[in-house]
Amino acid sequence: MSHIPVPTEQGYSPPYVRQFAVFLDNKVGKLLELLKLFEDDASVTVAALSVMDSSDHAVVRMIFSNADAARHLLRKNGYTFSELDLIIVQIGEGQSLTRVCLFLLGAELNIRFVYPVLMRAASEPCVALAVDDCHLAGQILLRKRFTLLGEEDLS
Repeated sequence: MSHIPVPTEQGYSPPYVRQFAVFLDNKVGKLLELLKLFEDDASVTVAALSVMDSSDHAVVRMIFSNADAARHLLRKNGYTFSELDLIIVQIGEGQSLTRVCLFLLGAELNIRFVYPVLMRAASEPCVALAVDDCHLAGQILLRKRFTLLGEEDLS
């Protein structure tokens, strides 16, 4: 399910990506099993990863270069997961994560969580952001001259 930006009646629709929150038993080797699943398939690579654990389970947040292929592999292998749209922001020269937060705060948008992206199209660092409204956040950041990446930029 690629999210390619398209013009709308209200203007440009910013790019966004699909995150998968995969639920794992908190046992030795479970993360390795999950990662190996994608390493063995050439059609998809892990572009971003974040792990939150508790005593009995872990939630692994993942962004892939090919969301459709990732969804197929997760289902085929019996993983429990949920999906959420995120924006990926490139932090270029003269920009900062602080400025991203400031601009989103100005629009009263809540940042639910953020984590770094492993793969990127350029040499600048990138972060994945979960916000209240991806469309509005993307438009604000584009107007402030940030670069947003879509799934096609992660391959």
